[in-house]
Amino acid sequence: MAISMNEIIIRLLVSAVLGSVVGMERERLNWVAGLRTHMLVCVGSALIMMVSMHGFHDVLGKPDVILDPSRVAAQVVSGIGFLGAGTIFFWRKEVLRGLTTAAALWAVAGIGLAIGGGMYFAGIATTALALIILAFLKPIEKFFFKRVETTRHLLSIKIFPEKISLQSVEETISNAGISLVEMQIRRSPQGGSDKEYLLELNIVGTGEKLLRLADELKSNKGIQSISYE
Repeated sequence: MAISMNEIIIRLLVSAVLGSVVGMERERLNWVAGLRTHMLVCVGSALIMMVSMHGFHDVLGKPDVILDPSRVAAQVVSGIGFLGAGTIFFWRKEVLRGLTTAAALWAVAGIGLAIGGGMYFAGIATTALALIILAFLKPIEKFFFKRVETTRHLLSIKIFPEKISLQSVEETISNAGISLVEMQIRRSPQGGSDKEYLLELNIVGTGEKLLRLADELKSNKGIQSISYE
């Protein structure tokens, strides 16, 4: 049975509205995939679903024609992964960002498929749940699951080895509550004194702890300068 023009317009408009609801939440946080992206994904998914359901009536039932229209809609589920992967990126070395936005795009594609298939209640209910998950569960998540600091920083220290020991540096780092991952020492590459060395420390800690550590290290006469990134 062919779908009417009014029904097509209604489904596309409903999918656009539902996609915008999720998109506005992402737009509020200034993510790359925002309002327009989520709307387009939802509308496009609804259209593909309608094409999958109603776009092959003129050839179905003819001799030697065997089609599975559901395969067209099924490609949305796998195809949206390419778009979602574009929102995932590494921020500040080992911190991965964009996974939630990628999942939101995947959910919006599902909402579009539901609306395109005429399952209005399922699409609206999923949109409401997605909005609750994105907007209201984050404060609860932060309250119950306090994240351990895992961001690595590179601490570069110009030292005079005869005036300071590496063991004392390690003890100072440990007392500051910072984890030392790796330590490397080499001659200073900036053509300074032959007695001047560059100590590079790969550490894990918060910015506040790093500032306290820098203040403690600066008080040592064997340290010329400190920088971190």
